[in-house]
Amino acid sequence: MQSVDSEPRTFVDADLRGARFDRCDLSGAVLRGVDVVGTDLDSPWLLQGGGPLLVNGVDVTAYVDGELDRRFPGRALRTATTPEGLREAWAAVERQWSATLERAATLPDGAVDERVDGEWSFAETLRHLVMATDTWLGRAVLERVEPYHRLGMPNADYALDGYDTSVFDQGPVAYDAVLAVRADRVAQVRAFLADVTEDGLAVGRTHPWSAEHTVPTGSCLRTILEEEWEHHRYAVRDLAVLASRG
Repeated sequence: MQSVDSEPRTFVDADLRGARFDRCDLSGAVLRGVDVVGTDLDSPWLLQGGGPLLVNGVDVTAYVDGELDRRFPGRALRTATTPEGLREAWAAVERQWSATLERAATLPDGAVDERVDGEWSFAETLRHLVMATDTWLGRAVLERVEPYHRLGMPNADYALDGYDTSVFDQGPVAYDAVLAVRADRVAQVRAFLADVTEDGLAVGRTHPWSAEHTVPTGSCLRTILEEEWEHHRYAVRDLAVLASRG
């Protein structure tokens, strides 16, 4: 993320209709007397840090969290802390994605590679989840020296933070190949959870993005669950748009 001015900027009587803010830090921003009709706010970190999101003085974070749990059965299990709870949580993820993959299969040829409003395509979303699993299971938990599959897809910050992107394919990728490696990574998580114990969840692992810190195995697994549910939400949203195009 680019640095910003040390002094907060103020906009008064400004016309910002249709403005788009991507990967921007708007924490602590204050909007007073503004017209927000049609505003679309998406923050995957909304519930992290414990801070509020105030709309007319009302903190709406709990409402948003509860509504997402209602829309996506099984999402509420993502904070599980026991082996049994995590296995149940992963089974819910698999059920939701299975239905979503079936939905994607009904779209016209090539639709899974189409981007909606500049976001990742459905196929690219699956590729990113491969990379996320390789990071938090393969690299952090299983401590693989070369954890990444070439079909994985990092986010935009990966290269900006100085990481090597040459391990990932940059060109077009066949959807069938994406489905195969995605299925393999889903199975790897399922297999690990099948045998994990309470003691195993407590084992400290080197944080994949901050080597000076350690995180419990259980936290790594919950990060995978968070990734799954956030990107499933994006995928369902964009599949609806693709389906409407006919």
